Amino acid sequence: MPTPPRSPRVPASTPRGGPPPQRGGPRPSPRPPGPPVRRKRRRRAMRVVTALSVVVLASAGIGHAVLSGLDADIARVDAFKDMKNRPRAGDGMNVLLVGTDGRDRIGEEERRRYRLGGAPCHCTDTIMIVHISEDRERASVVSLPRDSYAETPGHTDVTTGEHHEGHPLKLNAAYAEGGPQLTIRTVENMTHVKIDHYLEVDFTSFMKTVDVLGGVRVCTVEHLKDSHTGLDLRPGTHKLMGGQALQYVRARHLDGASDLSRMKRQQRFLAALIDRATSSGLLLNPLRFREVTQAVLGSVRADKGFGTDELLALGRAMRNFSPSSSEFTTVPIGQMGYAVKGVGSTLKWDPAKSERIFDALREDEPLAAHKPRPKGPAPVLVPVDPAQIRVQVENGTHTAGLGKRVDDGLAAAGFRTTRAPRNAADRAVGRTVVTFDPRWDRSAKSLGAALPGSELRPVAGQGPTLKVIAGADFREVVKVKPANPSQESDTVVRGDEVVCGETAGKQ
Repeated sequence: MPTPPRSPRVPASTPRGGPPPQRGGPRPSPRPPGPPVRRKRRRRAMRVVTALSVVVLASAGIGHAVLSGLDADIARVDAFKDMKNRPRAGDGMNVLLVGTDGRDRIGEEERRRYRLGGAPCHCTDTIMIVHISEDRERASVVSLPRDSYAETPGHTDVTTGEHHEGHPLKLNAAYAEGGPQLTIRTVENMTHVKIDHYLEVDFTSFMKTVDVLGGVRVCTVEHLKDSHTGLDLRPGTHKLMGGQALQYVRARHLDGASDLSRMKRQQRFLAALIDRATSSGLLLNPLRFREVTQAVLGSVRADKGFGTDELLALGRAMRNFSPSSSEFTTVPIGQMGYAVKGVGSTLKWDPAKSERIFDALREDEPLAAHKPRPKGPAPVLVPVDPAQIRVQVENGTHTAGLGKRVDDGLAAAGFRTTRAPRNAADRAVGRTVVTFDPRWDRSAKSLGAALPGSELRPVAGQGPTLKVIAGADFREVVKVKPANPSQESDTVVRGDEVVCGETAGKQ
């Protein structure tokens, strides 16, 4: 991999001519004063040098002098020792980002408050490949499910010292057997993507990161309640500090999708974290950047090669980042619940679809084709994907063609209309009505959001098809989109598609 360009060093010494004489005490014999023009030129040169120093720092986002000493704050791990037969290097930089437990480093009070009881698992709770493009203008994040079916290469168990031949296991168990090195080797064998750097974040460093940024904003259109982590978020927009943020990304018992939906929330949170870091001016303030970096790096582990130059490269990249600069996906799953003797139920990757994802990383290409940002107001976030909602439209007025206009609008918004609108029994409806079986109340809320001002009216026994009775007040169908996109693992989303928008509810 090409070495990231180094930021020019800012000279520690004063401009040519040596330090200025100290105040007080004996002074060397003064030289005859130069002509006034020379003194003016010297002052002008000083101002130019000072201005250039500022430009150098600003162009890098941060500088070597500002980051001096931070290397010593990072715990090091020899993650690539004696590794052979590795994949070829591509363009850009690939960082294997893993989240480990580390709850034993958290105080008792916080452990109780955020439901962190029990013994640490000494395994990787989160595994992501973060690809920074060669031009430093894009970040592609691929989540690897921790229950992925994996086969390790031969290795020595870090706990028992026993040598193991390659064998099947769940991906997150590779860390327990062989630490960071076996985790990297296993990921490289599965993806054929060369990992350039290793970064390990535990619960403590995650909470510190969120706290020093002043919290991160997330939004939800549904009540998120998980008794295992203690997460309890009402619909709306919330500013989460470290402990609550940890609950948000750890929750696995909110719906049937379990780990896949948890990874979607982790990706959503990471997009919001990037948004917070890049919109707060943090990366343009070298001293503030150092303060935050120092607080965070004291509780992470990284490979020996992850140093000042790499931090500078990331700083330069993120300085121009916005949520639209990042893209997120989960490795495509071909078979859920793939049973393996002695291992249990695993997730088996889809070989063709996953290869396309990893090809893009190797070739430094976007994970998905660029989609232009749609014009007009941002879609309203709704709890159910319109594609899952079947709708029958009725015209409740004497206005000819109103039923077809409503049907066309809902179909264009993604709802599964019958495409056969009809006249209602009552033709004097003033306010548009959505009738629904109470069992499909979430679908009704989603449909109602597309019809501002409509009345939601439950009708027991109506069944799964919702009914819209268009009234005289109908004006338009507004765009909606699911707050939680399809749980299909190979969906690629940009950061600006998942951060809170103006249409998200207020807390």
